[in-house]
Amino acid sequence: MDKIRVVHYINQFFAGIGGEEKADIPPEIRPGTVGPGSALQAGLGDEYEVVATAICGDSHFGAHMDEDTETLLNMIAEYKPQLFVAGPAFNAGRYGVACGNIAKSVEEKFNIPVITGMYQENPGVDMFRKDLFIIKTGDSAADMRKSMPKMAALAKKLYECGGKVEGIGSPEEEGYHERGIRVNYFADTRGSERGIQMLLKKMAKQPFQTEYPMPVFDRVPPAAPVTDMKHAKIAVVTSGGIVPQGNPDHIESSSATKWGKYSIEGMDHMDKKDFMTIHGGYDRAFVTEDPDLVVPLDVLRELEKEGEFGELANYFITTTGTGTSTGNAKRFGEEFVPKLLEDNITAVILTST
Repeated sequence: MDKIRVVHYINQFFAGIGGEEKADIPPEIRPGTVGPGSALQAGLGDEYEVVATAICGDSHFGAHMDEDTETLLNMIAEYKPQLFVAGPAFNAGRYGVACGNIAKSVEEKFNIPVITGMYQENPGVDMFRKDLFIIKTGDSAADMRKSMPKMAALAKKLYECGGKVEGIGSPEEEGYHERGIRVNYFADTRGSERGIQMLLKKMAKQPFQTEYPMPVFDRVPPAAPVTDMKHAKIAVVTSGGIVPQGNPDHIESSSATKWGKYSIEGMDHMDKKDFMTIHGGYDRAFVTEDPDLVVPLDVLRELEKEGEFGELANYFITTTGTGTSTGNAKRFGEEFVPKLLEDNITAVILTST
C-alpha cells in the first residue's frame, strides 16, 4: 500500500542553516525530513511519509513574496503531495506570515489539506485564521514537543475527511485557533434553556462559556486636540519602512521586531541618496525615487517656514507595518513615546504607505 505523501515547509532557522544572518536565503527543497520534520513524521505514523521539505529564508520570502511563492509551488509540485504542513512558526512573525501564505497557496493550487501552527500573537493568525486550520502553540520552539503531535493529529484528521470543515471538531476539541466560522450542530437542550443556565451561572459568579464569543477590541481614548499649532513641536513617525541607505539597524521588511530613530537635521527633503525603503508590503519603485512620499519632509519644511506650526523635530521614527504583530507594535510605542515626551513633542504625524 502506498504511503500518503506529505511535504513540510520550514524556515532557515529550523532547517539548521542559520539565524537572522541567513534569513535572506532563497527557496530550496530537500528530499525527506529536515529538522522538526522528524517529529512530524513520528506524529503522522507509518501510513504517511514526509517526502520533501521546502525551505526559505524569512527575510527573502518577505521581500519576494509573490516570486518565492511561485518558486516554492513549482518545487512542491514535483513531489505530488497529498498533505501539506507548514511550521510551526510559534511567535516568529515573518515565519508565520510565510507559513500562512505558502499553506493557503498550496491548498488553492493542489486542492489538498493543509495545516500550520502559531502562537496567538503571531500576525499570521489574524491574517489566515479564516483560510486555514492553525494549531495553537507556545511562543517559542520550546513548545515543539507539544505542538507537533497536535499538528500531526489534526493533519491526519483533515486528510481522512478530505479537508472538509464538517469533519473537524471545535477549536477546543482539536486545539486550533478560532476561525470565525459557524458550524451547525444539534444540542441536547433548547437555546432558551441553555441561555438561562448561563445566566444562572453568571449570577452565581460561577464559570460559564458563551456559545457566541464577541470580539475583543482595544479601546484607546483619543488624545486632546492641539490648541496652539503655531507653537507646536511636530515629529514624524512612520510604518512605511523608510530607513537610511543600507538599513543600518536591519529593520525587517515585514513582521518587524525593531524600530529606528534617524536624523533629518538640516535637511529640507528626503533625498534618495540618503534614504531608502525596506517595506515588503507595497511596490517600492515610487518611494525609492522619492522617499518624501512616505516621510513628507519637503512639505513639512515649507509649512514650518510659513509658520503653520512651531518646529519640526530633528529626527523621525520608523518601522515596518506589514505583518507586524500588535504585541510588537505596542512595545515599539512604549519604547519611543517616552523619548518624544522628553523632547517636548506636541503632536505626531503618523504616516503609512
